[in-house]
Amino acid sequence: MTFSSVVEAQQFSNHYGGQIGFDVRKRFENTSKLDGKAISAEFVCNKEGFRTNDKRDPLIKTPRAVTRTGCKVHMGVTLNRVLGKYEIHDLVLEHNQILQTLETCHLLPSQRWITEVHDYYVQTPFEQRMNEGFLLSFCI
Repeated sequence: MTFSSVVEAQQFSNHYGGQIGFDVRKRFENTSKLDGKAISAEFVCNKEGFRTNDKRDPLIKTPRAVTRTGCKVHMGVTLNRVLGKYEIHDLVLEHNQILQTLETCHLLPSQRWITEVHDYYVQTPFEQRMNEGFLLSFCI
């Protein structure tokens, strides 16, 4: 399977993860020093790897939950310079944890989508929105 960009490969990986029931994150992306173009990237299950030991007080009453289980699922893509497209070079699809159901997949971080209206409220400071509302109240 080929992709025209790393972003397209990541979108495919996110879509596949949403259909199956796991969250996807980018593990790394290598770029060329000559032209700055991405050479390779790897997308992994968000439960890949293990968390390092907690450096806080060992007698803590509420330790952090285990979020990494050592899952081996990953998809690696590399640039084929002859075709100018990215190809999948490494693919492992076996999980070692329980996956989400289709009813709850929309709650995963990589499956959340923000509309333009919500983006406006996130990006615009509260004071500016209040001033706009105050000015609009005189126009009515």
